[in-house]
Amino acid sequence: MAWHNEFGKFGEDKVYFYLLDLGYTVLERNWRIGHRELDFVCLDGEVLVVVEVKTRGSEKVDIFELLDYKKKKSLQAAGAAYLMRKNIQREIRFDLVLVTGAEMHIEYVREVIDLF
Repeated sequence: MAWHNEFGKFGEDKVYFYLLDLGYTVLERNWRIGHRELDFVCLDGEVLVVVEVKTRGSEKVDIFELLDYKKKKSLQAAGAAYLMRKNIQREIRFDLVLVTGAEMHIEYVREVIDLF
């Protein structure tokens, strides 16, 4: 596995435990449909939360550059597909967790798609 892939996996592992600490119920990890993937699908109370994880080695990252229009639409489509495949009728929210630097600092952004 390439270094950047391993670094990304370490970031996702850290986020998994972070989500549990927040009290979320993790339903899925790396759920795929076709070429689309949802990093985490969780429950935050009654709300279904799709959590996109971005891991970067640098501390200087602009969150607005991480999710372009195409990625946002892909996440929305995968989220809709998840709801249909699982026959779930719930409110859905799209969040972002940014993991940065050698110390893997976590920044959590709720409702990230609404920010764009």
